Amino acid sequence: MTTPNSLLDVISRHWGFSSLRPMQEAAIQAVLDHRDSLLVLPTGGGKSLCYQAPAVLKQATTVVISPLIALMKDQVDSLRSNGIPAVQLNSALPQVEIREAEQAILRNEVRLVFASPERMATAGFRALLRQMDVRTFAIDEAHCISHWGHDFRPEYRQLNQLKELFPQASVHAFTATATEQVRADIIEQLGLRAPEVLVGDFDRPNLSYSILPRQSLPVQVMECVQRHKGEAGIIYCIRKKDVDAIAGMLQKSGISALPYHAGLDPQTRKSAQDAFIQESCDVIVATVAFGMGIDRSNIRYVLHTGLPKSIEHYQQETGRAGRDGLEAECVLLFSMADVMTWRSIMEKSVDEANVPVDPEFTRAALRHLSDMERYCRPVVCRHKALVEYFGQRYPHENCGACDLCLGMAEPVAEGNLIAKKILSCVFRVQERFGMNHVIDVLRGSDTASVRQWGHENLTTYGLLKEHAKSELRDWILQLLSFEALRQASNDRPVLKLTPFGWEIMKDQKTVTLLKTPGADSGTARPARMDTSSWEGVDRPLFDVLKELRKTLATERGVPPYIVFSDATLRDLARFRPSTPERMHTLYGVGEAKLKDFGRAFIDAIAAHCGTQGLTQDVVDTRPPITPPVAPPKISTNSVQAMDLFRSGANLAEVMRQTGRARSTTVQYLCDWITVDRPKSISRWVSEATYERIAVAAKEQGLTHLKPIFSALNEEVPYDAIRIVVTHLVLQSLPAAAN
Repeated sequence: MTTPNSLLDVISRHWGFSSLRPMQEAAIQAVLDHRDSLLVLPTGGGKSLCYQAPAVLKQATTVVISPLIALMKDQVDSLRSNGIPAVQLNSALPQVEIREAEQAILRNEVRLVFASPERMATAGFRALLRQMDVRTFAIDEAHCISHWGHDFRPEYRQLNQLKELFPQASVHAFTATATEQVRADIIEQLGLRAPEVLVGDFDRPNLSYSILPRQSLPVQVMECVQRHKGEAGIIYCIRKKDVDAIAGMLQKSGISALPYHAGLDPQTRKSAQDAFIQESCDVIVATVAFGMGIDRSNIRYVLHTGLPKSIEHYQQETGRAGRDGLEAECVLLFSMADVMTWRSIMEKSVDEANVPVDPEFTRAALRHLSDMERYCRPVVCRHKALVEYFGQRYPHENCGACDLCLGMAEPVAEGNLIAKKILSCVFRVQERFGMNHVIDVLRGSDTASVRQWGHENLTTYGLLKEHAKSELRDWILQLLSFEALRQASNDRPVLKLTPFGWEIMKDQKTVTLLKTPGADSGTARPARMDTSSWEGVDRPLFDVLKELRKTLATERGVPPYIVFSDATLRDLARFRPSTPERMHTLYGVGEAKLKDFGRAFIDAIAAHCGTQGLTQDVVDTRPPITPPVAPPKISTNSVQAMDLFRSGANLAEVMRQTGRARSTTVQYLCDWITVDRPKSISRWVSEATYERIAVAAKEQGLTHLKPIFSALNEEVPYDAIRIVVTHLVLQSLPAAAN
């Protein structure tokens, strides 16, 4: 029988998942081991499960400090819908509700308590937590504590007292975006002790990225919105006046759109946000003030009508799309004027500040803006550029999901020769001038500065006079991105050659300049719209179930995605289950949701199939998604564990010698099976159990563990299924795959 305290049993029962995503298991283990930790996991990667599941597993109270009330409410509603007791404490609640929540906490009836940083600062709340002897704190949006992060919040600084006030507690920081500098600052500010630092994969392969010049904004916006008619989207603008103009234009065109910015009164902003969350509104047009409290999982596109002020902001804002793992589109309309706009806004903020502003902080903000500007250049795959910005390696030659990899940017004719001419001009002006002066020389401009320095006599004068300033600027920026040039800042950014630039000059290396899409390249078209996730889905039935979801959500006063995600609705419309048992095998269907919503969805599916003459309980004929057989991450414990498994040690013995939990030890065993590919694993799973799992896996496929678990009447532990499935996958692969 399955162990009641098994982690996979808990997440299957409450969340309806049969496996953990990358980094989740290690992050959960750090919480269970009572060890401080920092987890950086992109939006949609499942951070919240990493502090929610341990609280349920340990049956102990965890305090979650979160910056936004809307986000707290959504998480509490979601947890309760999954059968997990949770409360929120913030200034928006009436006193009677606060007292009721505090009494529930004192009775030890609550597993997760969500509180704002301001609530955490109150003496009464601290006394309550000390009385409860709370031992676990989770800091959500932890980048807010860092001056070097993209969304610093002064009120987060007080959290550095947690370790002093609760010395026996472990503290766990969670964020979606943090560079190495920000990660180090989070650890220092929170006083984390020898923390487990876990950084997930920053790539979001389900997102497609396109960056195009902003030309006819109304036309480009309408094209993108029409492409996603009836789907949820966010349109970001830099200025409030642009928000109002675009929202008004969409409304006049019959699009369900609402504006959101700081110039609106609080009730109007709240109404817009609530309408979007409740799916009464398809499109929100907003400044970057909108989004942190949004947990809606089925946002299908994010359109930036102007340049975000940092790559961190861009990663987080685009990350609000496709949180359900399904395909989504991200389009950025870019103009150099945006750079000047942001510089002006930053300067104004400094001038209006009531306290002295750290000059280094200002310089960091300008560096972030410069990095974002460089990202917009057609130089390298967008997925690759994002991943490598955060210090990771992108292993793919072609992402198949961005404008560059799909050929939307064409090579410039004789691009390498043009690059050599630009580099030569930088050399001829003795690497003492900035971009604008170099462009004037190359175009043969008759300016006072050119005449003052006698640069009209250079051999590079007028060498590229047939090209527009915008083209030359774009190519110089590309050469900066290629690191063939660098900018040295004295009083002004001066262009200088790099070793790579000299190699191009000497014909030892070549470079390909790309043409930024112009007026003849179309407007904001998608880089890729993957339709594989719709394979086998009965779309009319999906629409029926979507309406049912909205009705049930309205009755309960919760957002529709809390009932079921779009991914679950697609599975329901794909496999058309006829019984609760069949429905329970699908992704995202836990016991609480099955009890609350199962009958309504099964009845709707039966009615649709009856009128359309369709069969139910469709068998999954899609080929199994074979997980990549990659070498495991090597650590001292994993090496020791593999050696023990090679010698025939059982799980209990390896757990004892490595000091690791059962779930981690099972992972070590799966890693060893992946590396050594033993013919038999009967030492760890009996032949009779192996055969039962193999038969069920043949019927259910190797993609998910939960259908296999259900097919075995929930009698075989998930750990055994996981071990056997790892072995079965490897048996089906050629030896070279290892």
